[in-house]
Amino acid sequence: MAEKIISPNVFARESDQSLVSRGPIVTGAAIVGPTVKGRPLVPIAVTSYSEYQSVFGETFKSGSQYYEYFTSLAAKEYFSGGGNSLLVTRIISGSAYNTYAQAYVPFSGSTANVASSASFTLEVKNYGNIANNSGSISSAGALVSGSLDNIRWEVTNTDLTKGIFTLIVRRGDDTNSNKNILETWSNLSLDPQQANFISRQIGDEKPVYVAAVGAEAAYVQLTGSFAGGSQYIRVSSIATLHADSFDNEGVFKTSIYSGSLPSIGSGSIGGAFAGGINATNRTASFFDAITTAATDSQGFIDTEYVTALNLLTNKDEYDFNILLTPGLFLGANAAVSDGSGISTVEDRGDAFAIQDLVAYGDTKANAISAAAGSTSNYGAGYWPWVQVQSANLGRPVWVPPSVVMAGVYAFNDAVGAEWFAPAGLNRGGIGSVIRAEKRLSATDRDDLYVANVNPLATFPGEGVVAFGQKTFQKRATSLDRVNVRRLLINLKRFVTSVSRQLVFEQNTTVTRNRFLSVVNPYMEQIVSKQGLYAYKVIMDDTNNSADVIDRNQLVGQIYVQPTKTAEFIILDFTLQPTGAAFPA
Repeated sequence: MAEKIISPNVFARESDQSLVSRGPIVTGAAIVGPTVKGRPLVPIAVTSYSEYQSVFGETFKSGSQYYEYFTSLAAKEYFSGGGNSLLVTRIISGSAYNTYAQAYVPFSGSTANVASSASFTLEVKNYGNIANNSGSISSAGALVSGSLDNIRWEVTNTDLTKGIFTLIVRRGDDTNSNKNILETWSNLSLDPQQANFISRQIGDEKPVYVAAVGAEAAYVQLTGSFAGGSQYIRVSSIATLHADSFDNEGVFKTSIYSGSLPSIGSGSIGGAFAGGINATNRTASFFDAITTAATDSQGFIDTEYVTALNLLTNKDEYDFNILLTPGLFLGANAAVSDGSGISTVEDRGDAFAIQDLVAYGDTKANAISAAAGSTSNYGAGYWPWVQVQSANLGRPVWVPPSVVMAGVYAFNDAVGAEWFAPAGLNRGGIGSVIRAEKRLSATDRDDLYVANVNPLATFPGEGVVAFGQKTFQKRATSLDRVNVRRLLINLKRFVTSVSRQLVFEQNTTVTRNRFLSVVNPYMEQIVSKQGLYAYKVIMDDTNNSADVIDRNQLVGQIYVQPTKTAEFIILDFTLQPTGAAFPA
């Protein structure tokens, strides 16, 4: 991967000199996929599965049956395996990702829930149909289609003489006689100079996805001025700001501003929050019914994943070491023919992609053919699909390998390190799997491994086990193994973070020694933890000559000999006659 040396930065370069003859801190993971709720195209970090549930939800209804996205199943596996943090990016169908459901709170004397009669407009922080409710209200004051995932508003205690009011946030499935109050904001004002200004208290910040334009990468921009404190809503707009709403004697200017204060009432006037964006109307296939992610995988198409992946190329903004995109298949996606996440992690150079190959029911030959489409050592593929129990649905479901491999990698890193192989009976067992789609024979495993596909093998008494750790790289170097690639990612990540502290420092022996005094002990630590056989770090006059210094460069060379895994254990049994002498 060539890098241009233009603006000041740290450049970590690799030199792969480990060609052999073919023989018989870490941050957590990132996952891109659909979720039940949450902000779209805004990467959000969660540190437990319960937090994931709260932010992104679990089950949903499609047609007459309940389902669960691969995203939540993979998150559960990851945290069950010992993962400590997960960066989740929700994808959506369509392109109106910045439009959220709104409610127009009418001004005093009005009951019309329209923009022209609004004292101010509120917007939910949740996204999509799940946050909307524009239906009618029952005689008991319940929203007919209200649920625990949408909300309603209520204004009380409007004081026209003091310019203050109270705003209550209620859950969408309550009634007027039995209110489920989520938040209460008292003594709010429409005066931006006051400490109780509604936007300052509730917040008006909104994350807006900005698509890539030309050479400019996509990014998330925060609009608004106040972070505020509400978990559920933000202030979208205010019709009339009450600037300088108090006279010199501290009396509210009632004659000027009272008419623009909100009327006492509740969101049931218009059905709570309404609008938002409807998902693109397309047939959704789930679990083993998915045939191709190019046209439908859980109701989404491959290009909608790519939109989110564009964000994650910014490694200064988002930090992770494993990338998951369950629901995309390397052998079926025209829009991501180089792999759903492989190009993303290759561009970053500091993460590894676990890649699914084919849909459920596809053949071994097609899995091998899919793997042949990539030669990257920044990704690995597994086969076949496996069945796990969905506790939320109360039934077993079929999932692609990346869902369970999220837990395997997390467990491997928790009990070992990135430079250990996430495979074998010690660290590759997948206890959550009920059974594999196909019980692989030794011949199957041989065919797959030769083609750089890692088998999910079934062994009596052991269950399903990840029994391979090859990357997609076909060239026979050390980087055709997962543990070596992830070792180098770890080293580059650490050394780069150390080196960043030296940018713009004096290019002298003192600075070089600062680098060596930190890097050498870390490398020695990796040796003691079985990650390296040997290493050498050079940063002195031999590679920092006068002409290098004059170019404002500080050059370091790091040589490493990564440890290899024992994948082929050969045991020779020799029968000898009684009395024969054993070899010395």
